Amino acid sequence: MTLLLNLGHALDHLLMLIFPTVVLAMGAELGGGYAELLPLSLGGFIAFGACSIPAGWLADRWSRTGMMTVFFFGIGAASILTGFASGPTQIALGLTLIGVFAAIYHPVGIAMLVANRENVGRVLGVNGVFGNVGVAFSALLAGALAEAAGWRAAFLVPGAIALGTGVAFALVARDARGAVPPRKVAAARLSRADLARVFAVLTVATACGGVIFNATTISMPKVFDERLSALTHSTLGIGILVCGVYLIAAMAQLCVGWWLDRRSLKSVFVPVVALQVPLLALAGTMDNYLMLATAVAMMFFVFGQIPINDAMIARYTAEEWRARAYAVRYVVSFSASALAVPLVAWVYKSSGDFRLLYYVLGTLAFVTFTAALVFPAEQEKAVAKGAAA
Repeated sequence: MTLLLNLGHALDHLLMLIFPTVVLAMGAELGGGYAELLPLSLGGFIAFGACSIPAGWLADRWSRTGMMTVFFFGIGAASILTGFASGPTQIALGLTLIGVFAAIYHPVGIAMLVANRENVGRVLGVNGVFGNVGVAFSALLAGALAEAAGWRAAFLVPGAIALGTGVAFALVARDARGAVPPRKVAAARLSRADLARVFAVLTVATACGGVIFNATTISMPKVFDERLSALTHSTLGIGILVCGVYLIAAMAQLCVGWWLDRRSLKSVFVPVVALQVPLLALAGTMDNYLMLATAVAMMFFVFGQIPINDAMIARYTAEEWRARAYAVRYVVSFSASALAVPLVAWVYKSSGDFRLLYYVLGTLAFVTFTAALVFPAEQEKAVAKGAAA
């Protein structure tokens, strides 16, 4: 079950991020440029956030297992439908439908993974690696399939894989019914003032982090297309380079997960977001090999923030309504991240490059860093000692 839940995270991000790479190969057929076609994905990213709350509510009120089954079959079918789209309107509708089903994963799948666990860092770290592998292979798989068989194959093949994974999940879930549930683990206790501060910081980190994550992953294929001319000139080559960056950066989630189980949350949170600031600013100016190295370091810390945000929910919310708490966290994250689509398109159309975009993202990272400084410290130390006992 855990493996299939982790695979679901990979598929979730893979299917959401196929389009930013495939769009580089769609211009000739659809008759538009990058800035004109990229907004077709806006509906999908809006649905990715907006549908998280009903997904979490249904999971807590009906069945988490049932919702995850809907996720696998729904996202697979939506991807296949998008592959058969015949024009921009149908593509936009298909991408929106992918977003609707993709919204199920984070509030439901992650709630299932952390249910009744005392130390969630390693679990979230491993799950995060799977998610980032999906992000990484979205560029590689989309680039390879688009070059070998056309852009439609980039939606059809992953859609079929999602359907197959759904069959396996349904079979495993059926066999797992009736198993003895593990003991419940109580949420960490905080004063009302400190709890309010935790969720205020989480809201800021989630909103800013959502824009940073989505803007960097959406823009990366185009950035590499323009700035790595000394390394590659093909869609496949760009996909390989983007995939390599994301796979290396994915290791951040394992490192951060390990630290979260051994250190106070604040002591991990502050340095991870602090290092994003200069690296995002540098990414606005680098070219070729320096750009590649900067991208690896930048994405390492962007990816590394994700399990920190999820650990806040796991540590401070009760099990019986955790899916709804994750739903609220991800509706904030993905609603904010939907702003990245028009932001990337507008910056590129108005300036012709991404320098301004990365300066804006660096500013958002600084806002997150400022919020991290006021995260409760003493309670976190107590929690860390209790976890080690």
